[in-house]
Amino acid sequence: MITKSELDNLAEKYENKNFIKNDPVQFIHRYKNKQDIELVGFISSLFAYGNRKMFILKLNDLFSRTDNDVINYIKNGDFSNLKGFEYRFSKDYDIIPMFDILHTLYIQSKGLEELFSYSFTEDRGEKYDSFLDKVVEYFYARAPKDAGQGFYHMIPNPKKGGAMKRMNMFLRWMVRKSPVDVGIWNFMTPADLYIPLDVHVARQSREMGLLTRKSNDYQAVRELTFKLKDFCFDDPTKYDFAMFAFGVELSKVK
Repeated sequence: MITKSELDNLAEKYENKNFIKNDPVQFIHRYKNKQDIELVGFISSLFAYGNRKMFILKLNDLFSRTDNDVINYIKNGDFSNLKGFEYRFSKDYDIIPMFDILHTLYIQSKGLEELFSYSFTEDRGEKYDSFLDKVVEYFYARAPKDAGQGFYHMIPNPKKGGAMKRMNMFLRWMVRKSPVDVGIWNFMTPADLYIPLDVHVARQSREMGLLTRKSNDYQAVRELTFKLKDFCFDDPTKYDFAMFAFGVELSKVK
């Protein structure tokens, strides 16, 4: 098994500003306003799957349609220029309802931070997936009656036991403060976060002896997160950079 000092060295090597340029986290670094940042982060996380170059191109297109004024675009509520926009499973008829829900959220409340904060506070002491379930249920309860796979793929159901990688990645961006993560939310601490588990992190963590579970599911997320807490209890997800970036580099060499 990899040692703490070895993993700490990898984390320090990869958690720097050079990581930003090829990662969807790049989009939140383009904004200064807090509500812009959280909205851009959340929207980016919805589409952060598949080929990285492709979804980054798609996100550039999407944010250009907002004139890079995301909070006012959402509050205005006119999403007609999203017609024709799609990415893999999600078509415009899936995406526009998601934006309609965000519009309602920001008109009726302070937005995503209030939603996540309320859900987390209500669920304090309970299971982490139950907290995520409360957040996801807000969107599901407002989904169109004919909403299909494309809508539900953007925000998966934690009750199905998936890794919830994109949601955990979004929370890492919002809660941790580092050269990469912006840390604008304070209702959680980095110690509360779970690892964003993708194929690179899963494969590398197994090779490092940190993960024994073979499936890349919620139980694997829990196992890996608690193992990483042995190395750094207060900030286990800082090792996400070590495993993800190191894994990507190795895949380029092989």
